[in-house]
Amino acid sequence: MTCGIKTTARFRKRIAGMETDVLATLLKVQAGFGQPHIHSGVSIRKLAPDIFECRTDLKTRLVFIAQKGALTFDFAGDHDEVQNYLRGKR
Repeated sequence: MTCGIKTTARFRKRIAGMETDVLATLLKVQAGFGQPHIHSGVSIRKLAPDIFECRTDLKTRLVFIAQKGALTFDFAGDHDEVQNYLRGKR
């Protein structure tokens, strides 16, 4: 069973110009989320109880919140930007 994908305005703004690569990553995450053996192939990492990240490329990380039935992508950025984002969540 796959989860739905949602994106926030902040996320859409941050990925401007990278939509094609990001869409491919979102589809891989949607297909593989909840299947641990596939997680490593799409680089899904748990950052907090319901917050995860995946990578589009070596630099860009996509942060999403896992909720029942949906994965909400809320932020995109490099390592330092993601760390700052997470500090704001605590």
